[in-house]
Amino acid sequence: MTDTLVRPPFDPELEAALTVLREQLPATFTPDLIPVLRANPLTDPEALQARMAALGLTRRDVIIPGYLGDDIVVTVIAKERHTGTGPGIYHTHGGGMIIGGRMDGVEGFFSAIDRHDAVLVSVEYRLAPEFPDPYPVEDCYAGLVWTAAHADELGVDPARILIGGGSAGGGLSAGTALLARDRQGPALFGQLLMCPMLDDRDATVSTQQIDGIGVWDRGSNVTGWTALLGDRRGSDDVSIYAAPARATDLSGLPSTYIDCGSAEVFRDEDVAYATKLWEAGVQAELHVWAGGFHGFEMVPHATVSRAATAARESWLDRILGS
Repeated sequence: MTDTLVRPPFDPELEAALTVLREQLPATFTPDLIPVLRANPLTDPEALQARMAALGLTRRDVIIPGYLGDDIVVTVIAKERHTGTGPGIYHTHGGGMIIGGRMDGVEGFFSAIDRHDAVLVSVEYRLAPEFPDPYPVEDCYAGLVWTAAHADELGVDPARILIGGGSAGGGLSAGTALLARDRQGPALFGQLLMCPMLDDRDATVSTQQIDGIGVWDRGSNVTGWTALLGDRRGSDDVSIYAAPARATDLSGLPSTYIDCGSAEVFRDEDVAYATKLWEAGVQAELHVWAGGFHGFEMVPHATVSRAATAARESWLDRILGS
């Protein structure tokens, strides 16, 4: 490998939007920017609440025991008229392991909640570097255990819980699914991994291609993984639950959906994870969207963004409607 690998081109509509995004986001997320990024929430709470009200969705916050019994919060979102038992969606938010909160990314599931009368539980796992591995994934697992244990009162069928998240949340969903498998924990019937952050080793072609460009470049990725793992990043002392790309046996995992862009750091590790799932006999669907940078659906009007959303909604309809 060289440091000057040619990357796939950005989709023209997305590349035009990148010019605007560059005025709002740094090219590389460095450790000193973490407090600044946390001070600027990714989601507008008032706009989100208005969207929920328009769809007839309610929310409530619950304090539950997280890793080591410490208090963490989950938010439960459901239709106002939810009755009986429906599918459950357990959500782990993105943010590179260092930023974000439990309401970031939930809107992507609103239409599925509406169509399938699903109940969503989103977990406020603790962030690195203040709470390094294993806090984030163990908090996520604790929230999943709570969700399954309280399925009756939530109106959730415990045999139909789906886990999902984007970016770091995708990696945490994958790690939580591995924990659930290995600890004989809650049985998941699907995992939705959107551009998941899976590999701490900084060794793929795509991580070298996306350096100083796009959104969440190689330097940002190193920042996130170092915050989570410290000096262990890239060493042999990293668990498969922190970095699921390190897992050699993916058997026994639930039906999986993975997507990413062709021009993002996570492309190669996501494709490799899908391949490992197929090798293990797991049903998996993979989409690599041409010209997509990381999180490209933040440009919702772009044709490729609309196609990616439609494909994901189709998968959700198939699995939640089964």
